[in-house]
Amino acid sequence: MTSSRRSWMLRTFAAIATSSALLSPFTAHAQAPTTRILVGFPAGGGTDAIARILAERLQAELGSSVVVDNKAGAGGQLAAQALKAAAPDGHTLFLSHDHSVSILPLTMKNPGFDPAKDFVPVAGFATFVNAVALSGGTPARDFKAWIDGVKAAGGKATMGIPAPASTPQFAVQVIGKQFGLDLVAAPYRGSAPMMADMLGNTIPAGVGSVPDFIENHKAGKLRVAAVMGTQRQAALPEVPTFTELGIKGFEEVPYYGLFAPVGTPKAELDKLAAALQKVIAQADVKDRLTAMGLTVGYMSGAELGKRETAYREVWARIIKDSGYQPQ
Repeated sequence: MTSSRRSWMLRTFAAIATSSALLSPFTAHAQAPTTRILVGFPAGGGTDAIARILAERLQAELGSSVVVDNKAGAGGQLAAQALKAAAPDGHTLFLSHDHSVSILPLTMKNPGFDPAKDFVPVAGFATFVNAVALSGGTPARDFKAWIDGVKAAGGKATMGIPAPASTPQFAVQVIGKQFGLDLVAAPYRGSAPMMADMLGNTIPAGVGSVPDFIENHKAGKLRVAAVMGTQRQAALPEVPTFTELGIKGFEEVPYYGLFAPVGTPKAELDKLAAALQKVIAQADVKDRLTAMGLTVGYMSGAELGKRETAYREVWARIIKDSGYQPQ
C-alpha cells in the first residue's frame, strides 16, 4: 500500500469517527422514549393549559420528548382508565386534580380503576379552589346580587358544571339549599364547552376551578363571584370566599398532581418527581401557574398520597350526606 493511499484511508476513518461522535447525542435523543401526560379534559381548558406549561419544561429536565395526550370524557375517567392500562415504565403519567382520582370512585359503582390499587402518586405541585362565576350577560355584579336576582325571578336557575357527579355539582346543591333556591346543575364534557356556553350567555352561571375562569374574568368576559375555601385567592383578592358568604363544608381545597401506573420503578418515580420539583421552582413557571389561580407548592409522592386520602374522606361524608347514590 502506498503512503498516499495509507494517508487517505487514515483521513477517511478519522472523518467517519468524528461524524459518529457528533451524531451520537442527537441519535440517542431521538431514540429516547416519549413521555405522555394524560389529561382527562379537552384542549383549551384549565387543566390542559397547566399540563402544557409543565410538559414544555419537563422535556428539558428529562432530556426527552414530553407530549400532552387529551383523553377527554366522563370527567377524566377515560384518562384514568388509560393510565391503568399503560405500561409501568415511567413514560405514561396522568396529570389530574381531585375529581378524577378522589371523587369518581365515590360517585361511580364501577369507574374502571381503583386509585389505591392502580395508581402511584408521583408528586403534587399545587392546590386550587373552585369558584362560582357569572356569565357576562348576567346583570348581577356579585354573588349576593345574583342570589337576590334568582329569588326575584322565581327561585330557579341553571348552573353549568364541568362534569357530572363532581364537586361543583354538590356545590350547586349546597348553594341551593343554603339560600332556598331550586338550582339545577347542567353537566358538560369539561370546562371548555361549559365556558363556551357561559361566554355565549346560554347559561347564567357556572361552578368550576379558578384556573378555568380566571383568564376570562380578567378580560371582563365573565365574573368570578365567590371562591371556595377559607382564604381569598392571591389572583382574585377582591372575590369573597364561601366562608365569608356563610356557605360551609368546602374548607378542604383540591389539589393537582402527577400519577403513574402502579408498578412503576422507584428510580423512575424519583426521576420524574425531581424533574417536576425543578420545573415548578422556575420563577416564570411559578408566576404563570399562580396567575392561573393555583397556589404552587411541591408535594412528594407520599405527601400527595396522604392529601388525596384525606380529601377523599372529607368528600365521602359530603356525598353521603347529599343523598347521592353512586351510578
